[in-house]
Amino acid sequence: MFMKILVVDDEFISRKKMEIIMQNFGFCESAKSGDEAVNLFIDALDSNRPFDVIALDLSMPDLGGLGVLEKVREIEKCRNVIMEKSVKIIMVTSKSDKESVLSSMNGGCNEYIIKPFNWKIIFNKLIKLKVLKFAQ
Repeated sequence: MFMKILVVDDEFISRKKMEIIMQNFGFCESAKSGDEAVNLFIDALDSNRPFDVIALDLSMPDLGGLGVLEKVREIEKCRNVIMEKSVKIIMVTSKSDKESVLSSMNGGCNEYIIKPFNWKIIFNKLIKLKVLKFAQ
């Protein structure tokens, strides 16, 4: 069974690049804003087809990545989503400073990718998160 993936980035090129890579691993939807991402996340939960992974840009206008992260984790908490079933969130950003990494990890992201990224980096993060399912 394919994963369900949400790619969130306000920059068109970065969003499309991540979509192209992620389509190798599952069904991909995308959002160009934090608010759109939260709405897609809620819709997926409501339809009982939640996302397995969210690739989330840290720096976006209006509702940024940390805001989306906080809202997603709060929604999961309110809906009693157990930790094993919670969406895996990979923060994607050009910021490599300690403060950005720590605030993302403390906010509940599962992995952190610094731009520029490539297929191998994404693949290794998905393996580390144990979300890739291989046929046996």
